[in-house]
Amino acid sequence: MGVVIMTKHYALYNGDCLNVMDDLINQGITVDAIITDPPYGMNYKSNRRKDKYNKIENDAALDFLDEYLKKCNALLKDNTHIYCFCSWHNIDEFKRSFERYFKLKNIIVWEKNVHGTGDLKGSYAPKHEFILFGHKGRRLRNGKRLPDIIQANKTGNKLHPTQKPVDLLQVFVEQSTDKGQTVLDGFMGSGSTGVACVNTGRYFIGVELDESYFKIASNRLEQVTSDKGGHHGNV
Repeated sequence: MGVVIMTKHYALYNGDCLNVMDDLINQGITVDAIITDPPYGMNYKSNRRKDKYNKIENDAALDFLDEYLKKCNALLKDNTHIYCFCSWHNIDEFKRSFERYFKLKNIIVWEKNVHGTGDLKGSYAPKHEFILFGHKGRRLRNGKRLPDIIQANKTGNKLHPTQKPVDLLQVFVEQSTDKGQTVLDGFMGSGSTGVACVNTGRYFIGVELDESYFKIASNRLEQVTSDKGGHHGNV
């Protein structure tokens, strides 16, 4: 494990999520929800931006997925929710692994404000991603019932090649947790789930393997908590 940063708002781990999750399980730590965006197994690399990103770590295959979701189950308290982003390319494999450990309740569609590229002449223009939504046990949602198609603007991927919008993540945080509860993301990327948690008064545990994105996430979360009196420290 690399750097660990802990504050009163969040705990961030720079390392392999499977190893970090083992450590959390051994410490008896449990969480109230998981909102996570693992690699899609597509060997994805965006070519649209002028400033190119590196390929996403461990995105060539989904060998990690079943073990990851099993450990998600071990860390979740009873009667909790999990959200797992995926794309249509490998949704069958995601769904099989997900349903081994959780009751799948919806496949939520995130409708983006603009479409992607892909095969310009041979396919329809992609304008969505999927989120598997499930229960460990059964937990009622907070607030009003929302449709399973949710519109949210794309981020422009300014901090990460698959960056997710904070406003979309805040919907999931508020629907599935109460203030003061803890949310885990084992693939935190640029820390968007953490920002959603800080914005809504939840505690965040985030793990990121790539050192450069870990630094982006830690700097971003330090900035967003600066007006809340958060203390930033390394362990």
